[in-house]
Amino acid sequence: MEKKEYSVEIGGKTMTAIFSDLADQAHGSVLLKYGETIVLATACMSRDKQAGLGFFNLTVDYMEKFYAGGKILGSRFVRREGKPSEDAVLASRVIDRTLRPLFDQSIRHAVQVIVTVISLDENDPVVLAVNAASLALAVSNIPWDGPIGAVRIGKYDDDTLKINAPRNLREDNDKYKFDLLVCGKNQSINMIEAAAHEESEDGITEALHKASGEITKLEDFQKKIVTEIGKEKRVLAKEKIADESVSLFNEKILPKMEGAIFSGPGKKEIDELHTEWNNLVREYYKEKDPEKEDFALEDDLFDDKENEILHQKAVNENKRADGREMDVVRSLYAQAGGMSSILHGSGIFYRGGTHVFSVLTLGGPEDKYMVDGMEANIEKRFMHHYNFPPYSAGETGRAGFTNRREVGHGALAEKALAMVLPKVEDFPYTMRLVSESMASNGSTSQASICAGTLALMDGGVPIKAPVAGIAMGLMYESEDKYKILTDIQGPEDHHGDMDFKVAGTRNGITAIQLDVKVDGVSIKILDEAMKQAVKARLTILDVIEKEISAPRKDISPNAPKILTMKIKPDQIGMVIGSGGKTIKELKEKTGAEITIEDDGTVYLTGVGDSAMKAKEMIFEMTREFQPGEMLKGEVVKIADFGIFVKLNAFVDGMVHVSELAPFRIERITDVVKEGMIVPVKVLRVEHDKGRISLSIKEADKDFFKKS
Repeated sequence: MEKKEYSVEIGGKTMTAIFSDLADQAHGSVLLKYGETIVLATACMSRDKQAGLGFFNLTVDYMEKFYAGGKILGSRFVRREGKPSEDAVLASRVIDRTLRPLFDQSIRHAVQVIVTVISLDENDPVVLAVNAASLALAVSNIPWDGPIGAVRIGKYDDDTLKINAPRNLREDNDKYKFDLLVCGKNQSINMIEAAAHEESEDGITEALHKASGEITKLEDFQKKIVTEIGKEKRVLAKEKIADESVSLFNEKILPKMEGAIFSGPGKKEIDELHTEWNNLVREYYKEKDPEKEDFALEDDLFDDKENEILHQKAVNENKRADGREMDVVRSLYAQAGGMSSILHGSGIFYRGGTHVFSVLTLGGPEDKYMVDGMEANIEKRFMHHYNFPPYSAGETGRAGFTNRREVGHGALAEKALAMVLPKVEDFPYTMRLVSESMASNGSTSQASICAGTLALMDGGVPIKAPVAGIAMGLMYESEDKYKILTDIQGPEDHHGDMDFKVAGTRNGITAIQLDVKVDGVSIKILDEAMKQAVKARLTILDVIEKEISAPRKDISPNAPKILTMKIKPDQIGMVIGSGGKTIKELKEKTGAEITIEDDGTVYLTGVGDSAMKAKEMIFEMTREFQPGEMLKGEVVKIADFGIFVKLNAFVDGMVHVSELAPFRIERITDVVKEGMIVPVKVLRVEHDKGRISLSIKEADKDFFKKS
């Protein structure tokens, strides 16, 4: 194997790029190593372009391999990796969102980037994957305006900003203050994923500045490699739109465009004009060139002109499509509950033409989501799932299939809301939120955060504070000439230069997601956008808190009740029983679910009084009797040397014949019968032998009368 290696220090650790003939059929490939985490990134472009496609076809796949962590896949019946996990989907999206803006969107050749995790230690493979994908494209013959750099930065166990922290710090949600994955180039940022415990805007900006310095080192590192081993880029001929199409557009459509774009809060008029153009140009060519079937360039012409008008009016005239000021949120509506008493909690949130319905379901600890992942095996007690059915956008399409976008939007809202959830000791429930996008006109993910907050509060979940989210946009001409837009919708979302989603409470940020359509956005603009987002966030929180000022004091009567108790760790085996027999019987008798943690914490989940019944039975089973206790019990067995008394359903004690009465008893059966209820006093408890000695005469010396 022939290979070349290049190294750079990032975050106090060495990153090494290895170029060899291992994957030499790919148009670009690299093994990137950081600690003992290694990923292989490959990039390929199709030989021929895809006619009539109408969009740039980029596919990114992040491939998890269980062998990377020395694991065999956990399922008893499946030992081979199958469909991508949620973590893999999210990683693919991160890479895609970082790479895509740096391609010429007019390319009609398919491009595929595959990143495979080869080896895994405590270092984050996703950060490595983004950098590896950048390098694979940069050294390939595929036209691309990179390279980019990616780092993870945050404050974890103290107030020090750390670069590319190990997994144990990143996953300790109770300790870290915030965690950011940042990608960019040329001192600009083009992708952010962030989770934070109510962090300030200034704190995030400080982290972005430090991250940018490390990203520059990664860029310089990659540029040096490209100058040495990079391939010459393919030259792709661009198709030119026919002059007849341009003339037809300028004559029939362009004069109507501005009026349609700025016709009001909806997007009906511009959609109708687009349909008119599609019909017009196809009718025109039906006679002129009946064999023409590809109208992608004509569609691009309409799109580009709409984009140009929106930018020009926003930047130069402070004009938005729906007439709002740049920092104004659309009309808001919030409803907590009121849908059905069956639901454990629900919320409805409107922001203009975006409408989301969220539903909370509460379950016990046994309902936790078990994630058997490549990196770690975890139990999730909070899940947020997001659905975007076709009718939400007034379209037809496949329903019931969860796509990557839905996974990503659901994860973003989950991240934002997870930061305010109560600790498990205070609220041991498993929580599942489902957000249904009912109508979409701009950032349903942020509306899901708002509707999710309403559902949590309606369901009685004692969250620390309500969370709201808003999407900020940008119309950019130069670093000195731009406009930041609050609450982007329809055409602003499609044609704007950034989609900057910021979620948080009154006290600070809980989640961020940034996507751009340009090479990158300066930290100065992002800082300004975050601070403009605060006003919008507070406006939304005012509406939410007017509807429901605090979480309801009680959970729904239809939700299961959870009781907790503590037993000694050495009693766990007794409660579970041989092969789980005892705990199974307890569940069958009471109807409750029983979950026992390693530290002896017991969660009992059930409806009605089932949880209380189970708690009482376990209490009796694990109760440790103390010398001196006075009790009553049933005589269950008589022997020559004494009697056995049932103290509870699980424990018997023995009364020696000498402890029956203060006088001598010749025959026990003369005074005691099975089934008799007798008073007893605990004399001794021998834990090692499992024996309890009792006395009747010390409990009541007159209980037996001398004949």
